[in-house]
Amino acid sequence: MKKTRLAAIDIGTNSIRCIVVEAEQQGRFMVLDDEKATVRLGEQLSKTGAISPAAFARAVEAISRIRKLIDGLKVTEVEAVATSAVRSAANGPELVEALSRELGREIRVISGEEEAELAAISALHNFEMNGKRYAMIDIGGGSVEIVTALGNHIEEYYSLDLGAVVLTERFFPTDPIRTADFQKFQRHVRAELKKAFSGQKLAVQTFIGSGGTITSLGYMVMNMRRQEYSSVHGYETLRSELVHLLAMLMRRDIKGRRAIPGLNPDRADIIVAGLGVVDELMRFFGANTLLVNERGIREGLIIRCMRRLGLMAEEQGQRNWRQSVLEFARSCHFDEPHSRHVAGMALAMFDSLSKEFRLKKPERRMLEAAAYLHDIGYFISYNSHHKHSYHLIRHADLFGFAPQEREMIAQIARYHRKSLPKKKHVEFLRMSEKDQQTVCRLGGILRLADGLDRRRSGLVEVVELLHTEGDYRMKLLGTEDISVEIFGGNAKKDLFEKAFEGKIVFVTS
Repeated sequence: MKKTRLAAIDIGTNSIRCIVVEAEQQGRFMVLDDEKATVRLGEQLSKTGAISPAAFARAVEAISRIRKLIDGLKVTEVEAVATSAVRSAANGPELVEALSRELGREIRVISGEEEAELAAISALHNFEMNGKRYAMIDIGGGSVEIVTALGNHIEEYYSLDLGAVVLTERFFPTDPIRTADFQKFQRHVRAELKKAFSGQKLAVQTFIGSGGTITSLGYMVMNMRRQEYSSVHGYETLRSELVHLLAMLMRRDIKGRRAIPGLNPDRADIIVAGLGVVDELMRFFGANTLLVNERGIREGLIIRCMRRLGLMAEEQGQRNWRQSVLEFARSCHFDEPHSRHVAGMALAMFDSLSKEFRLKKPERRMLEAAAYLHDIGYFISYNSHHKHSYHLIRHADLFGFAPQEREMIAQIARYHRKSLPKKKHVEFLRMSEKDQQTVCRLGGILRLADGLDRRRSGLVEVVELLHTEGDYRMKLLGTEDISVEIFGGNAKKDLFEKAFEGKIVFVTS
């Protein structure tokens, strides 16, 4: 089947970004390139009402480079849109004409409501929010888009002129920022929110945020926590951490902010305004957590384009975590019958232990995912395939799992064979003690379940697991002689016994 290459270009107030993807079967796509140019179309826009000649030239240069990129990658479909700065600038039509000519394709100026819709399409594609009331936000240089939703049902779209570039120029003329100016900024944002929502208070549980301000927030919080994951996508931050970050940023000048780990130096001058808006939004809605969506408007354009071309069904915008895990496992040609059988035994053990050890639903999901994925390292090589599984999983795009959970799934799979966690295992030691304990417990369950399917023939069923007087009595049912499976279980029960502090005894009758 011939694959189609698509590109989405977002011409924003702060930057121009282009994503190139290859559309695959069943509505999936793979990112081939992600280009960004900080052109600052919004500089001095609020004062002059027009895009400056310097910014105009930077935009033309960036689009010229992007055209060479998409032509070189043989892209057949391009969705290009311009947003807040171009909408409001007196010479916006002139810029669109020049950029369209340079790109060789039409560039559309979209409304704030359409921006919000695109951000929502991306968020719904990346996060499982069934039964939850939440809000999606996209912070740009000129505006902020807000979408309120319940589960997969969109309620309202809002677009407010509260972008990071515009507000920085209007309220923060000095370096470092004066407290009085920041307070004036806060009053303005609160008044705009009150006006937009007609004074009504909408309570939401969680925010899903996209845009450069949000990804910067995620990376800064990750550094504050001394965590290290392959991506910030899906990362959860707390409002209390945002408040602490803002206080720290306020005490520094631009030079000091550029040195903050996790913050792109190009964003140091506008980050306080961007985070200040996020803080006021979370305060207004009463939200305590924010999930980072690293994709946003560009991905929304890609998904909409794929639907238009018939490459993705309308309902494929929403996924579930199990489907995502199985799709990834199948792409690595995993042994599906074996992995499903191991998952079934592992979950039976988990359910028997959950009440006593207070194991929760998120841990059950991680165990099931690790069971499906534990052997995908065979895709690279049999030798050290558990280590290959670890690296494949931690870099995978697994829907419904935060970076911390994805790292734990990778660790659980990594310890299904060979050595137990050791002091020289750097990735394991980087985790918190609580996460280490979870990995050992779930890894112990998976390791044991894998041993009990030694011949990969699905002969054993875990009927009962009882914890009495320090020992674990595991009753097994087999359709034929299972002595090889019991041998495999005895060989791989070490991590379970260490994690749950007790000896395992297998009973067959």
